[in-house]
Amino acid sequence: MNSDLDRLQPYPFQKLRSLFQGITPNSALAPVSLSIGEPKHPTPAFIRDSLNRHLDGLAHYPTTNGAPALREAIADWLKRRYGLTTVDPRTQVLPVNGSREALFAFAQAVVDRHANSEKPLVVSPNPFYQIYEGAAWLAGAEPFYLNTLAKNHYTADTSALTTAQWRRVQLIYVCSPSNPTGRVMTLDDWRQLFERADRFNFIIAADECYSEIYPDEKQPPLGALQAAAQLGRTGFERLVVFNSLSKRSNVPGMRSGFAAGDATVIEKFLLYRTYHGCAMNPAVQAASAAAWAEEAHVRENRRLYRQKFAAVVPLLREVTTVRPPDAGFYLWLQTPGSDTDFAQGLYRDYNVTVLPGAYLARDAHGVNPGNGFVRIALVAEMEECLDSARRIRDFIQASHR
Repeated sequence: MNSDLDRLQPYPFQKLRSLFQGITPNSALAPVSLSIGEPKHPTPAFIRDSLNRHLDGLAHYPTTNGAPALREAIADWLKRRYGLTTVDPRTQVLPVNGSREALFAFAQAVVDRHANSEKPLVVSPNPFYQIYEGAAWLAGAEPFYLNTLAKNHYTADTSALTTAQWRRVQLIYVCSPSNPTGRVMTLDDWRQLFERADRFNFIIAADECYSEIYPDEKQPPLGALQAAAQLGRTGFERLVVFNSLSKRSNVPGMRSGFAAGDATVIEKFLLYRTYHGCAMNPAVQAASAAAWAEEAHVRENRRLYRQKFAAVVPLLREVTTVRPPDAGFYLWLQTPGSDTDFAQGLYRDYNVTVLPGAYLARDAHGVNPGNGFVRIALVAEMEECLDSARRIRDFIQASHR
């Protein structure tokens, strides 16, 4: 077996199950799970109807690069959403089975473990989506973590890498809006990253699966392709963006997303995927094209999240300092003490499940930047979110007595 499999750590939710082992939650209160970022809003009827109408497509093998209609729908959405003048659906867009599998597979296609005598580096923010780390190890690279700390407004600390280390970097994962902090990268952040990519010849994988959940309809988050175009990088050199319908359209079970960007990189990634055998179900392709073409359901989705943040944040501010994210549906809440003790106590006394921040991060540069935080996913219905916010408030108040 591949010995690098032994480097993989237990997934955060496996750690959470172990943390709760032997604990009996308060049975007088209904359980509320705010630990997993799984959307709970209803799947729009028109997406389900499109899926049903195209079930005859199951009689055919799909192509790895997807149907032209889907690639065109994605390219049109990218142009509308980010004000891009040109996105070539033939060469710059590739449908994928959700951003998770594509983000993992991308490292396998990008990393050249024979490029030089030193082990390649794959850089990621810290805390981070655990797929980045696993992808690095199994591509034969070494993960390198850039801490994102509250004192730096959750900006990745690129000074942690020496020049010699930057020369070993082959791939960097960025997540904007961030999971878990909700921070959105600025144009200046992108400018600096692009300059480094040009100087040290690495590829950027931009994870944007939370891009469509934001508080102000007039101020959508800046996207990576948008930033590249504004900085004159109209060919999206060294950049590939990953996005998904899971959060945007409440279809996590459909496993539908895309990769888009540098045509040269997309061409090689398509070659890899042809051998990987991960073509998208034809019925899912048709439903996905319909979803990318329609925005009313996405605006309604944002409205529901705005309502929840507007109701939950004031309750929590009665007992702690908390700020809504720039975008996304997580609260990154600082705990009065240990994040694992907080999660255990909240589960035991109030039957609410949240995720310790330390489980989303690694010890790096003398600190685990997730320590002392919990991630709260406001994915449940409004009443559940309100009820859980009251319980968290009461738990924090009780802990201060």
